[in-house]
Amino acid sequence: MNDLERRYLRLLHAYPADYRRARGAEIVGTYLDLADPGRRWPSPADAADLLRGGLRQRLRAAGVTDLIPGVRLAALLSMVTASALAGVWGVAELHPPPAEWGVPHLGPFVSLGVVTWAAWLLTAAVTAVAPIRIARLTITLALLLTVALPPLAAALDVLRPPLMVLLPQVVLGLLGLALPDRPSRVIRLAPALSALLAVVATEFLVGLDPIFMYYGAPMEVFLPAVGGLLLVVGALLAMGLALGGDARGGWALVTLLTPAGILAVPSLADGFGPAQGGITVAKLAVTAVAVALAGPAVLLLTVLFRSRRTPTPQPSGQPCPTCGARA
Repeated sequence: MNDLERRYLRLLHAYPADYRRARGAEIVGTYLDLADPGRRWPSPADAADLLRGGLRQRLRAAGVTDLIPGVRLAALLSMVTASALAGVWGVAELHPPPAEWGVPHLGPFVSLGVVTWAAWLLTAAVTAVAPIRIARLTITLALLLTVALPPLAAALDVLRPPLMVLLPQVVLGLLGLALPDRPSRVIRLAPALSALLAVVATEFLVGLDPIFMYYGAPMEVFLPAVGGLLLVVGALLAMGLALGGDARGGWALVTLLTPAGILAVPSLADGFGPAQGGITVAKLAVTAVAVALAGPAVLLLTVLFRSRRTPTPQPSGQPCPTCGARA
């Protein structure tokens, strides 16, 4: 056994034990046949493919096959939300406070955040016209720019959006990476259309009345409202799909608890601890960590609950026509 085969076998542990025993040799043999001569490590694509396949088999064995389609539905809603927020913040960045107000800003923009919002708007456009592989690359680029914005702004000593505006965008974008591999035209166009509508609506509102410190009060009111709307849409989809016996909407709703909770962090932090203390950085940090842990925990508990309720297939007692073993 060479190093490459040994490493493929390690990756094969992503699959359930019964599945590995039945088809493990076949799967590893196929990857070895397709590997380049002299290769010692599985390619990233092969590793990702094995991990995805193992996850699917484990979910199938647990009786929760609708989980991955539900996550993909949640990814679409997340990208629609992220694109709309990018449209709102991007337009607002183009309207800095009047000079007579004496409020610092970055040239013709409010802050360095204009670079990040432009990247997210580009992602929405690319998703509409390019293969999903390219769309995921642009989402990754926008995520990297969002994460890099705080240290970059500190190094350049320029203004940036608050962390509680950037954090929801990161969470929404990470979930957006789970978009379907072969999305329909409607799915491709949805983020771009939401961004366009957000741009038009925000330009109309900002044009009527310049927003002072638009990252301030909207962070405490607007973002929680968006989180609530995201959950409402998810709940309506869950109920509508459930009428047809489709559980995707329910899984999407549970998956959306995390990004919706992150969007609501400013509002949740306002009710945390002594009221007279106001919203502090410590409150925001504690609330964000609690939400980031609670959302995945609820998803995991739901998976465990559903898997326990799913009846385990009983052995048929019929011998396998290939090996003679009884099921």
